[in-house]
Order: sequence, then C-alpha cells, then structure tokens
Amino acid sequence: MTQLARSHDLDWLRLLAVAVLIAFHTAAVFYEGELGSFYVLNAVSSAGLSLFIQFVHQWHMPLFFFLAGAASWYSLQTRSQGEYVRQRLQRLLLPLLIGILVLVPPQVYIHELQAGRVNGSFLRFYPRFFDGIRPEGNFEWAHLWFLAYLLVISLISLPVMLRFSGKSLSPHGSPLLSKTHGLGSLIGLAVPLMVVEAMLRPRWIGFQNLYNDWANLLLYLLYFVYGYLFCHNTRLWTALDEHRRLLCATAGLAMALLLALTITQMVPERAYSAPYMLYQAFRGFNSWCWVLALLALARPYRNISHPILSYGNRVAFSIYLFHQPLIVIIAFFVVPLSLGITAKFVLISLASLLFSVGLHEGLMRR
Repeated sequence: MTQLARSHDLDWLRLLAVAVLIAFHTAAVFYEGELGSFYVLNAVSSAGLSLFIQFVHQWHMPLFFFLAGAASWYSLQTRSQGEYVRQRLQRLLLPLLIGILVLVPPQVYIHELQAGRVNGSFLRFYPRFFDGIRPEGNFEWAHLWFLAYLLVISLISLPVMLRFSGKSLSPHGSPLLSKTHGLGSLIGLAVPLMVVEAMLRPRWIGFQNLYNDWANLLLYLLYFVYGYLFCHNTRLWTALDEHRRLLCATAGLAMALLLALTITQMVPERAYSAPYMLYQAFRGFNSWCWVLALLALARPYRNISHPILSYGNRVAFSIYLFHQPLIVIIAFFVVPLSLGITAKFVLISLASLLFSVGLHEGLMRR
C-alpha cells in the first residue's frame, strides 16, 4: 500500500498534549476541588495551579481522543480490519494489563501511606491492592484509564469508521461527508457534544470506571469519530484554515466566561435543572471550540518536522505510561520539603520528565 505523508501538525499537538499531561498531574499535587484529589497533596494549595487545572481539563482529553481518531484513520489506510484490531490489542491491552500490575499499585500505596491508612512496606501492601474496586477498595487503573477507554472506543467505532473508509484523501468518499464544509459545519459538530454533556453529565459526573461512566464514554467516542472524519474529509480542514481567527477568538471568549463562572462561584449546583444543564451544554461547546482552535493554530506546521518532534513521537507513549507514578513517588518526598510551591512544581515536573525519558531509553527501547 502507498505510504501516506505524515501530518506533522497532529504530531506537534500530540507532543503538546503529552507535555501538558506532566504539568497537569504535577499541578494536581497542589489542587483539591470538584475534580477530585490526587494521590499526593501538598499542605498548601495553589489558586493559580487550580485555575490551570480547570483550564486544561476543558480540552486536554478531548484533544487526545480526537488525535487518536485521526491516527486510526491513517492506520486503516495501510491495514486490514483484522490487522487494525490486532494492532489495537497489542498497543493498548498489553500495556494496560502490565501497567495495572506494575505502575498503579505504587501510586495507591503512597496515597494510602500519606492518608495514614497503611504503615507497612509496599510488598506487604501489594496483595491488598486487589481487595475491592475503587472507591470501595484499592484496585484501579489510575491514569491508564485512557488505554481502556481508547481500546473500547477503537473497537466499537470500527464499523462506523469502515462505513466512511475511503482509501484516499478525497472528501467525496460518501454523500454525507461531501456536504460538510464551512464554519457552520464545524460549529454544528458541537451540538452532539453539548447534548451529551447536558443530558448525561448531571448523572455521570466523570468517575472513570468505564462501566458506569456514560457521559465520558459517549463524549470521547464522539471526539474519536470526529478525528477520523476530519482526516477522511479534507473540506473540514479547509474550513478550519479559513476561519482560524474566528475560532480562536470564540474559544478565548468561551473559556474566559467559563473560568469567570468558576472564580465567582456562580456554577449551578449539579442537578437535572435548566441552569446546570445549560452550563454543561456550554462546557461541551467550549471544549469543542478549543479543540478546533488548537487544530487551526497547528495547521501551519503540518509540513514542518524537527528532530525534537521525531524523538517526541518515539518517547511520547513511554512518558504517558511512566510520568504519573513518577510524579506520585517524587511528590511524596518533595512535598514535605521547605520549598515554595513554584520550586516544588518545577522540581516534580522536571524530575518526572527526565526519569520518564530515562526509563524509555533504558527499558522500552530494548
């Protein structure tokens, strides 16, 4: 089969998303709020880092799933259906199973240790990791939830992808997609996202256990399919180029309003009420605007490669796997130090990045 040219703009965005992942989880050490508590918490929280978490939370995982959908389009251009399924199982299921057994237990142990619920060694705690499923027990998949969701979404969306599977870059592969172009089409794709947030988020706030997390599952499924459709229909990219400034301005204004509601504590209480459902619908609109804006800003770099990008593509998955357990372990020792929040943040994030790269070079490459 013909080798497709890489879209380096998507690679740059993927590298950005991985880098932000380290900053996001490091910031979680200094945050305690409605998004939940991290495995290790600093005695003093940071208003600035809390706002950073609120900002990133709006678009970060949607962007990841959009990029994963785009990657699936490229994968299906050079693989059969069976090869695609085997590649997904090897790439996602195997690291998920190994990671749950190796990378997650130290995080849970340190969380229980800081909370004062265990006082023995990690080896003594390890069998207790399998006692019940979080939140009633200790067993969980921590940051590896992304692999589980991506595996399920990749497989259940395969019939949809095959339905629109044109083996070329032409936008005319299907009658439906040939009509999608212009600003209205881009903004119109926000409607299903808004409906999911408004109708499901009041019931399923976002506990990532897959079997009882319908709001996130359907939301990320839509972003995944959108990533696939964007690569299948080049007219969507053209519309993105034509309306770059307007999309960026809309995203900026929407985020400013959303953060203002948070800062002024005007977010409606969670319930199936008109104010809260309207708020969640606006969140869905804001997240999509930010994904569009980031895609539009990256477009000028679609033909620009760099050694940093090439290395980042190789090391990104290892950083994803290792960064959070390293952050938890490093933070456990850094948090008690007599340092300012800024110094602790820089130390934890930089050390986790360096050790993640080191583990990639020492283990994954071999």
